[in-house]
Amino acid sequence: MDPQAQPARRSRGRPPTRSDDETCRLIAEAARQAFMANGFAGTSMDDVAQSAGVSKKTLYRLVPNKAGLFESSVTDRISRFMLAVDPATLDALPVAAALGRIMEQYGLLTLSPDTVAIQKLVIAESDRFPDLATSFFTDAIVATQRVLAAYLGQQCERGVLTIEDPDMAAGMLRGMMAMEPQRAAMMKQRALPSHEEITARARHCVQVFLYGTVAKA
Repeated sequence: MDPQAQPARRSRGRPPTRSDDETCRLIAEAARQAFMANGFAGTSMDDVAQSAGVSKKTLYRLVPNKAGLFESSVTDRISRFMLAVDPATLDALPVAAALGRIMEQYGLLTLSPDTVAIQKLVIAESDRFPDLATSFFTDAIVATQRVLAAYLGQQCERGVLTIEDPDMAAGMLRGMMAMEPQRAAMMKQRALPSHEEITARARHCVQVFLYGTVAKA
């Protein structure tokens, strides 16, 4: 028999494994869903491992404790925001468009059901777990504030904008974008805005921020 006519043998090697980065993303998503459903105290490492489809050994190797699980569930979302507003992308855009992009991505992050649920959890459990609030404040609020403040400061250095305090201005712009619709949703007075509504709000916030509201002569 012609050896070339024989069917190829199946490889008996081990199946391909996920990278640690991919596994961490699965763990972060499973942790986020568990925290939203059960709260911080009601979430166990074992439950997250099972939901993520990983062994407990793998989970503890990548994330050693429940506080780390919460941190990873937050930073996973923040990392996506950072990728969407990286400096190279912003530099290629006019200031109004760049600010619009930052605001839109910030709105999509902060006005998502997951973020609102996690923020409610943090507020509800901050007395029992103060480190939870510190972690969220540092990894989410400070991190997103830093991105916008850095961009505004850079544009001031280039002479494009004139802002006395870029950090304060960044906080004001973030509040204009998210505070009112987020609070309304958290208090169950209004549904969270759609993607289209977030885009329109971002555009309007930038227009007011850059050009004000005084009628032109």
